[in-house]
Amino acid sequence: MWGSEPLGLAGLALLLMATGVEARPRAAASGGHPRSSVVLVVCDSLDGRLTFFPGNQTVDLPFINFMKRYGTVFLNAYTNSPICCPSRAAMWSGLFTHLTESWNNFKGLDPDYVTWMDLMENHGYHAQKFGKLDYTSGHHSVSNRVEAWTRDVHFLLRQEGRPMVNLTGDRKQVRVMEADWQNTDKAANWIKEEAVNLTQPFVLYLGLNLPHPYPSPYAGENFGSSTFLTSAYWLEQVTYEAIKIPKWSSLSEMHPVDYYSSYTKNCTGEFTQEEVRNIRAFYYAMCAETDAMLGEIISALKDTGLLRKTVVIFTADHGELAMEHRQFYKMSMYEGSSHVPLLVMGPGVKQQQEIANVVSLVDIYPTMLDLTADPDELTNVAIKFPVIVHSLDKILRSVVNYPKVSSSVQEYNKREFIHWKQSLGQNYSSVIANLRWHQDWLKEQKKFENAIDKWLGK
Repeated sequence: MWGSEPLGLAGLALLLMATGVEARPRAAASGGHPRSSVVLVVCDSLDGRLTFFPGNQTVDLPFINFMKRYGTVFLNAYTNSPICCPSRAAMWSGLFTHLTESWNNFKGLDPDYVTWMDLMENHGYHAQKFGKLDYTSGHHSVSNRVEAWTRDVHFLLRQEGRPMVNLTGDRKQVRVMEADWQNTDKAANWIKEEAVNLTQPFVLYLGLNLPHPYPSPYAGENFGSSTFLTSAYWLEQVTYEAIKIPKWSSLSEMHPVDYYSSYTKNCTGEFTQEEVRNIRAFYYAMCAETDAMLGEIISALKDTGLLRKTVVIFTADHGELAMEHRQFYKMSMYEGSSHVPLLVMGPGVKQQQEIANVVSLVDIYPTMLDLTADPDELTNVAIKFPVIVHSLDKILRSVVNYPKVSSSVQEYNKREFIHWKQSLGQNYSSVIANLRWHQDWLKEQKKFENAIDKWLGK
């Protein structure tokens, strides 16, 4: 669609081509159909399983349901990499992660990289962006960078506050995530005041922070985002009886990668069923607020008469585990973290269509495994089918030399860490001790410094 570079969401590319959306727009022939405009709404951390049964029984999402009724939903859409910047870098470039080399939230695309939106603008579309982008290098906190660079160091340090809920406002408070609402207002007003008067097709992007958890200031300024915050208004959209309490493996039975994730996310402590249910309920309520923002955009298009000639796409950079596998956040290839929503409606798009094809950037296993036989993803089937594993490994290696990529990432992590350490000089010890992991680090500071020295000496 965009030339010779691979587009990860191949199924989506085919669908867009079928609607006439192109990177190189041509003038409509006499009596032919005008080219469609495009609106892309991308939220942060929305579990794609909420867009179809049975996940959609837990929370009322009227505008996602509207898109399903008048468009197409992809049932098996997956993120390329379940973390913000790498996923978005893939989405904006059309390149796989091993080609963008976006390994963490600090490393994305170069600021002057030519994206698909740039190409559309160069070929006649009026382009407009609002809200969260997060696909270029150099952003996020120092903690994000150092934590990513030091994943191979032999220590475990909690990097997040314990996941918690926070109820704000009352049953009348609709606008909880005010920054997102402000960007939604800007996008809706742009549609009503500017897009409606354009003589050429447009492409509009709106990026939302929700339903990403909020910061947890109680744990210190360098801690991350472990608070699920909403109002009673949005909680009323959640059906508590339909909330599933996820099954957990014992800590001793966890795969080392899962244990690392659970520990660093501060989830290895005891949680009552009520705590888990509330975290999930508040998350679903945050999804409902996200849906309402999507609704503002759809309503603006409808009110201006643009909806019938605009392709609307709704998706997310990744999902949210919401305490599945004893974790919150993302950074995992489990369903809750990697499964994203993908809905499309507009001219030429079939209504009430469900597509089961996998339309991920990089994903093989969903096509091969029956996720219904093990819905909680607690069984490691790889050890049961070594021949199939070997076959899949050969296929994967034909696409990407992943051992080489892994070595490159490890070299990159160490190189960047050394450069960062040298830039701090004598301040290194005090700076590294006060990152998001400071509560654990300060208990045994010398031990952790020695672990880093040993890692650097390899």
